[in-house]
Amino acid sequence: MSTRPPTLREKRRYVLARVEPAGIPVEVKELYYALCEAVTSLWGDVVMAAMRPAVISAENGFVILRCRRGTEREFTIAIPTVTACHDRMIAIRVYAISGTIESLRERIKSMGVPLRPELPTTDGELSFDGKSVEITSRNGQKFDVIEKGFKNAHRLFLTREDLEGS
Repeated sequence: MSTRPPTLREKRRYVLARVEPAGIPVEVKELYYALCEAVTSLWGDVVMAAMRPAVISAENGFVILRCRRGTEREFTIAIPTVTACHDRMIAIRVYAISGTIESLRERIKSMGVPLRPELPTTDGELSFDGKSVEITSRNGQKFDVIEKGFKNAHRLFLTREDLEGS
Protein backbone atom coordinates (compact mmCIF):
# COMPACT_ATOMS: atom_id res chain seq x y z
CA MET A 1 0.00 0.00 0.00
CA SER A 2 1.47 3.36 -0.99
CA THR A 3 1.51 6.43 1.23
CA ARG A 4 -0.64 9.44 0.50
CA PRO A 5 0.99 12.44 -1.13
CA PRO A 6 1.39 15.51 1.13
CA THR A 7 -1.51 17.33 -0.54
CA LEU A 8 -3.95 14.58 0.49
CA ARG A 9 -2.71 14.09 4.06
CA GLU A 10 -4.63 15.41 7.01
CA LYS A 11 -3.08 18.61 8.36
CA ARG A 12 -2.25 18.44 12.07
CA ARG A 13 -1.00 20.76 14.77
CA TYR A 14 1.12 19.74 17.74
CA VAL A 15 0.89 21.38 21.16
CA LEU A 16 3.70 21.49 23.71
CA ALA A 17 2.49 21.63 27.29
CA ARG A 18 4.02 21.21 30.74
CA VAL A 19 2.43 19.13 33.49
CA GLU A 20 2.52 20.72 36.94
CA PRO A 21 3.55 19.78 39.59
CA ALA A 22 6.76 18.49 38.06
CA GLY A 23 7.94 15.01 38.91
CA ILE A 24 4.53 13.36 38.80
CA PRO A 25 4.58 10.53 36.25
CA VAL A 26 1.67 10.84 33.83
CA GLU A 27 0.35 7.87 31.89
CA VAL A 28 -0.42 8.67 28.25
CA LYS A 29 -3.67 6.71 28.21
CA GLU A 30 -5.05 8.32 31.38
CA LEU A 31 -4.08 11.78 30.12
CA TYR A 32 -5.84 11.08 26.82
CA TYR A 33 -9.05 10.17 28.65
CA ALA A 34 -8.82 13.31 30.80
CA LEU A 35 -8.28 15.49 27.70
CA CYS A 36 -11.18 13.90 25.84
CA GLU A 37 -13.45 14.47 28.82
CA ALA A 38 -12.34 18.12 29.05
CA VAL A 39 -12.89 18.78 25.34
CA THR A 40 -16.27 17.05 25.35
CA SER A 41 -17.52 18.88 28.42
CA LEU A 42 -16.38 22.26 27.09
CA TRP A 43 -17.13 22.06 23.35
CA GLY A 44 -19.33 18.98 22.88
CA ASP A 45 -19.12 15.74 20.94
CA VAL A 46 -19.20 17.28 17.46
CA VAL A 47 -16.14 19.46 18.06
CA MET A 48 -14.43 16.56 19.81
CA ALA A 49 -14.93 14.37 16.74
CA ALA A 50 -13.70 17.11 14.41
CA MET A 51 -10.67 17.87 16.61
CA ARG A 52 -9.45 14.27 16.97
CA PRO A 53 -7.09 14.97 19.92
CA ALA A 54 -4.24 12.61 20.76
CA VAL A 55 -1.37 12.40 23.23
CA ILE A 56 1.87 11.78 21.37
CA SER A 57 4.32 11.59 24.26
CA ALA A 58 4.66 12.39 27.94
CA GLU A 59 8.22 12.65 29.22
CA ASN A 60 10.31 14.83 31.53
CA GLY A 61 7.30 16.83 32.70
CA PHE A 62 6.31 17.85 29.15
CA VAL A 63 3.56 16.43 26.96
CA ILE A 64 3.15 16.69 23.21
CA LEU A 65 -0.48 16.68 22.10
CA ARG A 66 -1.99 16.56 18.63
CA CYS A 67 -5.15 17.93 17.01
CA ARG A 68 -6.39 18.75 13.51
CA ARG A 69 -5.38 22.04 11.97
CA GLY A 70 -8.05 24.68 12.47
CA THR A 71 -9.13 23.33 15.86
CA GLU A 72 -5.97 24.26 17.80
CA ARG A 73 -7.63 27.33 19.32
CA GLU A 74 -10.45 25.29 20.89
CA PHE A 75 -7.96 22.60 21.91
CA THR A 76 -5.63 25.01 23.69
CA ILE A 77 -8.61 26.50 25.51
CA ALA A 78 -9.72 23.05 26.72
CA ILE A 79 -6.27 21.81 27.82
CA PRO A 80 -5.99 23.93 31.00
CA THR A 81 -9.41 22.72 32.15
CA VAL A 82 -7.88 19.31 32.93
CA THR A 83 -7.45 19.28 36.71
CA ALA A 84 -6.98 15.59 37.47
CA CYS A 85 -5.47 12.57 35.81
CA HIS A 86 -6.00 9.15 37.37
CA ASP A 87 -6.88 10.53 40.84
CA ARG A 88 -3.90 12.93 40.84
CA MET A 89 -4.37 16.68 40.85
CA ILE A 90 -2.47 18.24 37.93
CA ALA A 91 -2.40 21.42 35.91
CA ILE A 92 -1.40 21.58 32.25
CA ARG A 93 0.21 24.76 30.90
CA VAL A 94 0.40 25.29 27.13
CA TYR A 95 3.78 26.56 25.88
CA ALA A 96 3.77 26.35 22.09
CA ILE A 97 1.92 25.19 18.99
CA SER A 98 3.73 23.88 15.94
CA GLY A 99 3.27 21.96 12.72
CA THR A 100 6.00 19.43 13.55
CA ILE A 101 6.94 17.37 16.56
CA GLU A 102 10.65 17.93 15.93
CA SER A 103 10.38 21.69 16.39
CA LEU A 104 8.65 21.17 19.74
CA ARG A 105 11.40 18.81 20.89
CA GLU A 106 14.00 21.41 19.92
CA ARG A 107 12.04 23.97 21.91
CA ILE A 108 12.16 21.75 25.01
CA LYS A 109 15.94 21.56 24.64
CA SER A 110 16.27 25.31 24.14
CA MET A 111 14.21 26.09 27.26
CA GLY A 112 16.98 24.73 29.44
CA VAL A 113 14.52 23.81 32.16
CA PRO A 114 16.40 21.79 34.78
CA LEU A 115 14.70 18.51 35.47
CA ARG A 116 13.71 17.92 39.04
CA PRO A 117 14.85 14.65 40.59
CA GLU A 118 12.25 11.96 40.73
CA LEU A 119 10.94 11.14 44.17
CA PRO A 120 9.92 7.61 45.06
CA THR A 121 6.46 6.70 43.85
CA THR A 122 5.92 4.02 46.47
CA ASP A 123 6.04 4.19 50.24
CA GLY A 124 9.49 3.54 51.59
CA GLU A 125 12.47 5.07 53.31
CA LEU A 126 14.13 8.39 52.53
CA SER A 127 16.92 10.44 53.98
CA PHE A 128 16.00 13.93 55.24
CA ASP A 129 18.45 16.17 57.16
CA GLY A 130 20.74 13.19 57.62
CA LYS A 131 17.99 11.19 59.34
CA SER A 132 16.22 8.13 58.05
CA VAL A 133 12.48 8.71 57.58
CA GLU A 134 9.66 6.49 56.36
CA ILE A 135 6.88 7.76 54.09
CA THR A 136 3.48 6.93 55.58
CA SER A 137 1.20 8.73 53.13
CA ARG A 138 1.28 11.19 50.26
CA ASN A 139 -1.20 13.64 48.82
CA GLY A 140 0.02 15.38 45.67
CA GLN A 141 3.07 17.38 46.73
CA LYS A 142 2.66 16.70 50.45
CA PHE A 143 4.32 13.78 52.24
CA ASP A 144 3.73 12.50 55.76
CA VAL A 145 6.84 10.84 57.15
CA ILE A 146 7.88 9.33 60.48
CA GLU A 147 11.42 9.73 61.71
CA LYS A 148 13.05 6.41 62.49
CA GLY A 149 14.55 6.18 65.95
CA PHE A 150 14.86 4.04 69.07
CA LYS A 151 12.97 6.17 71.56
CA ASN A 152 11.02 8.95 69.96
CA ALA A 153 9.30 8.70 66.60
CA HIS A 154 8.56 12.18 65.31
CA ARG A 155 5.89 12.69 62.72
CA LEU A 156 6.90 15.24 60.08
CA PHE A 157 4.79 16.88 57.40
CA LEU A 158 6.94 17.69 54.37
CA THR A 159 6.39 19.14 50.93
CA ARG A 160 8.14 18.23 47.71
CA GLU A 161 10.48 21.24 48.06
CA ASP A 162 11.65 19.98 51.47
CA LEU A 163 12.61 16.61 50.04
CA GLU A 164 14.25 18.06 46.94
CA GLY A 165 16.44 20.35 49.04
CA SER A 166 17.91 17.51 51.09
